[in-house]
Amino acid sequence: MTSVVRTGDQAAALPFFVYGTLRPGEVNHGLFLRGRTLREEPASLPDTALFEGPGYPFAVERPGSAVLGELITAAPGAYGELLAALDVLEEYGGPGRPGNVYDRTAREALRRDGTFVRAWVYLASPLLARDLRARGTEIPGGDWLGRGRTP
Repeated sequence: MTSVVRTGDQAAALPFFVYGTLRPGEVNHGLFLRGRTLREEPASLPDTALFEGPGYPFAVERPGSAVLGELITAAPGAYGELLAALDVLEEYGGPGRPGNVYDRTAREALRRDGTFVRAWVYLASPLLARDLRARGTEIPGGDWLGRGRTP
């Protein structure tokens, strides 16, 4: 279900799929999203695995896995400001930039009702993703909020 983003799509007003410190109850949710959202709803990101990072997670494409998170719709008039703030937070400088920590990519997120919606998601940059697949610590179940819990 991976979508290819064309250069012209980089400014498309899509919702955001968040999976780590931007989720409700986490530190960056209050700092970056409070007052800027119209809607927040549980969702998942198919064909993606979640890996531990230095205080925040990294999502990496991987068929057959899924990451849990929220689908965030910007409040009217807040989209441009929110997009710019999240690009800075996620150290995303634009498509294919070698200094990117994350790449902003359009992907199909799955709502709880079984419908898909195209959304922006910040995935680990390609070199980082390669290292995480080889040596990273995966977060079981793809849920940042459930990390460290025993079943």
